[in-house]
Amino acid sequence: MPETVRPAFADRARPLLSYGIPFPAAAAHHIANTFAASRVYVICSASLARNTDALDRLVAALGPDKVVGRRIGMKSHTLWSEVLEVVEDARRVEADLLLTLGAGSLTDGAKVAALALANNVQNTSGLASLAQGPEERADAHPPTVPIISIPTSLSAGEYSNFAGATDDATHQKHMFRGPTRGPQLVILDPALATTTPDAIWLSTGIRAVDHCVETLCATTGTTDASDQHAMHALRQLVPGLLRCRRDRADPDAHLLCQLGSVDAMAALTSGAGGGGVVELGASHGIGHQLGPLGVGHGETSCILLPAVCKFNAKYGANGAQQERAVKFLVRDEEVVAALRRRGVDAETADLGDVLDVVVRELGMPRSLKDVGVGRDALDALAANSLHDHWCKTNPVPLLEKEQVLEILEMVVE
Repeated sequence: MPETVRPAFADRARPLLSYGIPFPAAAAHHIANTFAASRVYVICSASLARNTDALDRLVAALGPDKVVGRRIGMKSHTLWSEVLEVVEDARRVEADLLLTLGAGSLTDGAKVAALALANNVQNTSGLASLAQGPEERADAHPPTVPIISIPTSLSAGEYSNFAGATDDATHQKHMFRGPTRGPQLVILDPALATTTPDAIWLSTGIRAVDHCVETLCATTGTTDASDQHAMHALRQLVPGLLRCRRDRADPDAHLLCQLGSVDAMAALTSGAGGGGVVELGASHGIGHQLGPLGVGHGETSCILLPAVCKFNAKYGANGAQQERAVKFLVRDEEVVAALRRRGVDAETADLGDVLDVVVRELGMPRSLKDVGVGRDALDALAANSLHDHWCKTNPVPLLEKEQVLEILEMVVE
């Protein structure tokens, strides 16, 4: 198959999307010809470096002289301390391009590191001045060092110009928005994706589904374009994930999911809100604060999304939007078969029911207990969630701790 190179989104020149040829060849070509870079700093997943030859293949294709620095592994939810280590390393070797090989935390790390490099950040107070919040500076400079990402998960952070990173001291996750810049090129390789563990591949697939569902079910900021992208993404993601669950060696199913994750992010970034971003809801908002407790990005969506849909429906916030989404999902034969296996009636199931079945069919966690979070963490988790922007933009705005606790009680065991 020849390489396909195109903009990921029809209305934006970047990021570019590449697929169809092995990732080492694609990376070598674009580093030399698209970016004219010669000092590449690689941030690679620890599991990929340990369990596969992916990093060795990449370095061999680029040429060892072009790889001037390497970072092996970053913890989930992108700790500030590790971002600062990358910044120091990349500054020392005078990197002119950052390349990530792995899942979403690495990509967020690269985005925040590139922003920090452009603003001569040296410490945590410098990072705090770039994060969204009361300390945010108004004169931040945009990044100048480009990023290439080769993702091995479906979180789709590679396609956005914002990032999340966690303050080690407070365990609070902070958002970094403009002038943050995402990768300029994303390289998809379904053969590489088949090496991703089920727990990461399938759970981050539900993260992409979460982008679609919270976009479709938002009550403000949606557009015809955001709705169309979200439905197209669901049409690829849900059956693709169920196929991947049956056969992790199926490259077509993996590429279907990868392209679905692109459309999921197109949906999120085709809204009428600030910067064109649809204002999402509590699955993302609470999930941002659940993550620092040791829960993966995708797992937060597996646990929270069905419950948030149930909560919003209970309070009559977005019934029409949820009904449209569930009617769309139950048209798919894979979904209907999954509902039948679980004894759920497709005619009477609500959106929370359908999503619960899909997550269970994938074998992903459905409770806080499943991921080792106990009742003793709920109060602080609820309090931290109230500070998250997307809890405030939930169809039922979460303004009181008791509201968050009501959702958490639905998923505690």
